[in-house]
Amino acid sequence: MTVIISGTGLYTPKEFITNEELVQSFNQFVINFNEENKDQIDSGAVDALVPSSTEFIKKASGIEQRYVQDKEGILDVTRMRPKLKERSNSEVSILAEMAIKAAEEAMKQSDIDSSDIDAVICGCSNLQRAYPAIAIEVQQELGISGYAYDMNVACSSATFSIQNAYNDIQSGIAKRVLVVNPEICSGHLNFKDRDAHFIFGDAATAVILEKDSNSQFAFTILGTSLKTQFSNNIRNNFGFLNLPENSDPNSPDKLFIQKGRSVFKEVVPMVQAHIASHLDNLDIDIKEVKRLWLHQANLNMNLLIAKKLLGRDPDEQEMPIILNDYANTSSAGSIIAFHQTKGDFLSNEIGVISSFGAGYSVGSVVLQKI
Repeated sequence: MTVIISGTGLYTPKEFITNEELVQSFNQFVINFNEENKDQIDSGAVDALVPSSTEFIKKASGIEQRYVQDKEGILDVTRMRPKLKERSNSEVSILAEMAIKAAEEAMKQSDIDSSDIDAVICGCSNLQRAYPAIAIEVQQELGISGYAYDMNVACSSATFSIQNAYNDIQSGIAKRVLVVNPEICSGHLNFKDRDAHFIFGDAATAVILEKDSNSQFAFTILGTSLKTQFSNNIRNNFGFLNLPENSDPNSPDKLFIQKGRSVFKEVVPMVQAHIASHLDNLDIDIKEVKRLWLHQANLNMNLLIAKKLLGRDPDEQEMPIILNDYANTSSAGSIIAFHQTKGDFLSNEIGVISSFGAGYSVGSVVLQKI
């Protein structure tokens, strides 16, 4: 049975932070910290903090700015985290709200309304509560019948969600599935950490899968492939057992932590081999692939993955980059790249969506324009 991606949607927050703004805030924090801890630093008991720079951020990541749900709280050197209003149980949650906005654009592209959808899958790296599921809240707000559930495979949540939706349609339990990926990555980022303070941004994406469609944006899914391999090199230890364990809620490990060099060294060959094997299994030569929509975490990583696959440096058309504007939006990143650059595909042209990250995890979806 053929399964089609008939539409995609994107929600982008109104506020954004440039590298210059972020560096100014971080460096003021560094000055304040070093002054307040001068005696301990002089005695060697505490390490002095090192300033950041726009040059460092651009060279390390390729990121130039990031969209965020709250700018003021992040840049406030006395806070350095988003300041979001807690909502009552009777209000729509912020993740559901973001997902719904992305879903509305996806439905418009697919030329359907919510009554045509049988299921909702919400895949993202951080869910704001244990239950009820964000997906069920989206289902309720959009008036969708059927079923809905949340899932988390960190940065690979979108491709893993698409795989699940694909399977549901193939098995016949759903005819049309809405996948949403709302990400407030600024909420799990340690803005006091020089090596990480610039990495993430916020956004939400949506994808609609169905058996057939007359949408001008439709792509046939030629195949999906997933792989996981356990690693502690990307981790976040925040969870419901922190309280009974008497764990320090302000410990750095309750936010995003990573061993960046190890991640780069280990994930690049893993992703390259995964995509190459997936294409080989589908009898598709890499020369037939028009575009690689890769996870938008790091420019240098993506350039190396593409180079290993192509045997040469990729051009901007072959490997579009959106992380310069959006930063790393976790599961949403590769879908943003697909959403923004799929419009020039001609019938039968092939592209690959691939996400990768914590777990380790890697997912790939091979598409052909109808």
